[in-house]
Amino acid sequence: MVVNYVKRPDARNTWLESHFRWQIRTFWFGLLWSLLGLPIGFLTLGMGTRFVYPALLVWLAYRTAKGWLRLTDGQEMYVNPRRK
Repeated sequence: MVVNYVKRPDARNTWLESHFRWQIRTFWFGLLWSLLGLPIGFLTLGMGTRFVYPALLVWLAYRTAKGWLRLTDGQEMYVNPRRK
């Protein structure tokens, strides 16, 4: 993650900029949901973690595969039209 933040300015205004944003958002949202899974699991006596963590793993696998496929094809990630 540190390397992502350090190298991000080098990719500014290139098609790779969207990949940096994609990776950073994947990390932070993954961390958020993994941390939210702890109290959910505690409050539901472990039942909540049976859904939160498998769903998180599927989501992370999707984000990784989608990013990798678009990177190897030389395509940028989806861009929010409001940011352009």
